[in-house]
Amino acid sequence: MGTALDIKIKRANKLYHCGEVLTGVVVITSKDAVQHQGISLTMEGSVNLQLSAKSVGVFEAFCNSVKPIQLINSTVEMVKPGKLPSGKTEIPFEFPLQVKGNKVLYETYHGVFVNIQYTLRCDMRRSLLAKDLTKTCEFIVHSPPQKGKPTPSPVDFTITPETLQNVKERALLPKFLIRGHLNSTNCIITQPLTGELVVVNSDAAVKSIELQLVRVETCGCAEGYARDATEIQNIQIADGDVCRNLPIPIYMVFPRLFTCPTLETTNFKVEFEVNVVVLLHDDHLITENFPLKLCRL
Repeated sequence: MGTALDIKIKRANKLYHCGEVLTGVVVITSKDAVQHQGISLTMEGSVNLQLSAKSVGVFEAFCNSVKPIQLINSTVEMVKPGKLPSGKTEIPFEFPLQVKGNKVLYETYHGVFVNIQYTLRCDMRRSLLAKDLTKTCEFIVHSPPQKGKPTPSPVDFTITPETLQNVKERALLPKFLIRGHLNSTNCIITQPLTGELVVVNSDAAVKSIELQLVRVETCGCAEGYARDATEIQNIQIADGDVCRNLPIPIYMVFPRLFTCPTLETTNFKVEFEVNVVVLLHDDHLITENFPLKLCRL
């Protein structure tokens, strides 16, 4: 067994807010005594922006604007060069989660074209013959809660062949009438999106009804913006030809890390939408789109 390096954060959920102190221990396990050139701990937080394949080449200026945005970066030396005994050595640490100047710690978010991530990295430098050891550990940052409750914004919707957009041959569509409502499009991220849907009538049999959660990520600068929508999750709320006039509940939980409070900055935006998708037996696909505004309380 060689020398093993590990970082253990005190909080099991690894969840922190700006201004709090990150505490834990660095654990070094070795069969023999270990000679080292110093052990340091680095806290990093950054926004990584990436362009989709369709945008590359459209804006040459993007090459400059898609550099990672650094939110936090600080290093402390934990142990000066020396020797560690054999067995298990635990070195405790306390790291304040503070930002410099007017920077903001955005909430942790794992997207496709926008990625906001915070990590602790421990480096143990060793002599030329022995390889340096590095261990990285991610922790989660939540944005401060919004003051005051969001105003509920219920939405009622009716879907018929006449209300659909982007239809080439409307006359060929079967007749249908679907009604429903969302209790609010201003959503608290820790609470589910709720509502109901009713198939009043449909000439064609219904195959499936789904809820699709979509993230809309925008990266760019003054020269132009690239806006990309990608699916986060898809939940089937009805299977087969549903009974007419039967209320079908709409219930969707927002997944952790893949969603965050709606975010708008000068270089990037993260927004969310939900699609109600009805698939008929003759493979007609009916989609109704609703923009959502997510916040944290």
